[in-house]
This record gives sequence, C-alpha cells and structure tokens, in this order.
Amino acid sequence: MENRNSLHNYVNEMDQWLQQFNGVMEELENNPMAVMQSDSIAKLQGQFEKVMKDVNYYKDNPQALQVSLMNDLQQQASNLYQGYRAFMNQKPKKVHDKKQTDTKKNPVPIGGHKLPPLPYSYDALEPYIDREIMRLHHTKHHQSYVDNLNKAEKEMEKARRTNDFNLIKHWEREAAFNGAGHYLHTIFWDIMSPEGGGKPTGSLLKCIEKSFGSFDSFKKHFSEAAKQVEGVGWAILVWSPRSHRLEILQAEKHQNLTQWDVIPLLVLDVWEHAYYLQYKNEKNKYVDRWWNVVCWDSVAKRLEKAKQVMWQPF
Repeated sequence: MENRNSLHNYVNEMDQWLQQFNGVMEELENNPMAVMQSDSIAKLQGQFEKVMKDVNYYKDNPQALQVSLMNDLQQQASNLYQGYRAFMNQKPKKVHDKKQTDTKKNPVPIGGHKLPPLPYSYDALEPYIDREIMRLHHTKHHQSYVDNLNKAEKEMEKARRTNDFNLIKHWEREAAFNGAGHYLHTIFWDIMSPEGGGKPTGSLLKCIEKSFGSFDSFKKHFSEAAKQVEGVGWAILVWSPRSHRLEILQAEKHQNLTQWDVIPLLVLDVWEHAYYLQYKNEKNKYVDRWWNVVCWDSVAKRLEKAKQVMWQPF
C-alpha cells in the first residue's frame, strides 16, 4: 500500500491530466463537427464531470483513496480520451450548411502549443515501459519542449514587432530543437498502445515490403538505426512524397541529420530519459522490447494521410 503522500501526489497528477483533457473538450466544442454530433459531446462531458467530481473528492479526502480506486480513476481518464479519439475519427454527418463542412480547424496561435494528453494511462505500456518513465517523460520532458517552443515563437514575434533581430539565431535554434521535440513526442505517444506489437497488415505491410524487401528486413534496419544513434535522438520511419516510398532516418537530438520534404510515420525515442530508469545503459534491450507496444493501426492511418502528398519524383 502506498503512503498518504504518494496517494496525494497521484491525485494531483490525475487532476493535472484531467485539466488537460478539459482543455481538449473545450476545443472540441468549438469544432463544427462537434456541433453536428452534440449527443456524443454531451455523453463525454457527463463522463468527464463524474471523474472530475471523484478527483476533487479524493483531493480533499486522500485517506479514502485506495490503490484500487486510484487505478480505477486512471482507467476512467484513459477511457475518456479513447472516447474523444473515437469521436474525432468519426466521419462527419452531411449537412446543408456548406460553411460548416468547409470550416478549417483553427491553427495553433503563436506561442500557443499545448501538451497533448496520453491516449492511455502511464502504466499501460508495462512491462516494456514502466509508469514512472512515462510520467516523467510526458509531464516533464515533453512539457519542457512545449514551454520552450512557445517562448521561442513569442520571442521571434517580438523581434518582428520591434525590428530587433540580434538574438534571432538563438531563437531559431530553440524553435527547431523544441519544436521538433514537441512534434516527435506527439507522434511517439500515438504510435504506441497497450494492445500493440506483432506486425502490420494491409497496405502498410505492402508498402513496407515494397520499400525494404520484407517486414523482418525493415524491423532489423529500424532497430539498428535506433541502437546506433550517436548520442541521443530518434529512429524515424518516413514517407517521402518525392520518391513515393518509405525511408528510415536517424535524428540526433530531435532535428539533426533529418531530411526535409518527408513525413514521419513511426518514431522511436532513444534519448536516455526514455529508458534509463528502467533499462539503465541497455539501450539495445529497450529498442528490442519496444516493438511489443507499437500501434500499427496508428502508423497505417498516418501513412494513408501522408500518401495523399506526392510531389513530382526526381
């Protein structure tokens, strides 16, 4: 049984997570598709309010929170986000108001990036990636990339407004490093799942076999690219709109050694903060076991979207 302090910390963590989800729900309300599906919105909001009520109660009464209740709260929060994802993947109903169907999603304002909530609980990927790594990775490391990207964007906006570009080189570097860190982590969370692993099927598998000869050949290449990243960084499977096929790249840090004009599909974080608490210096073991949580459905969806972009091949 965990002590009262750890339980209290857990409730605070859940509160922070649910506040993030509440922000997502607010954005959803402003989406035209949400208006078309208001019954789904009402259901999700009702579920959210119930979990929020429980969280507030246990914040005031931490002695009443048992481990089983703690896990139940986290599962409820995970279910809420899964409901949101399922909702957003629905095809919008046809309407007569052309303005509604043509409305584009609002762009992220300058300096307005947000930490995306995880589509599962922090312990969902165990035993391959443990809870504490996921919690720190998401709430500390990813959050820092979001915060520093927002700061860089605001400073560059200030430079344009004041016509003072003396520090533009510094802020451009900050935007590249933290922006790439934010975007890659956002993909990273989405292409993993507690029900992951195995091998892909359908058009994704065919594309992998066409580009790399076989799935086993691709998996070996990707794993070795990850294991041999010099220092810290990523292995990245990308779609190349120029060559009309898949490629495997490395990225040192977040942004070095990558290519322009490609779209990331599958990414593996091999920064030490992604595995060291659990695997110590055994990065290779982390890479090998990571395949058990790959969500091929998410990768396949990214590929289908990416393949809509095709430039003239050269």
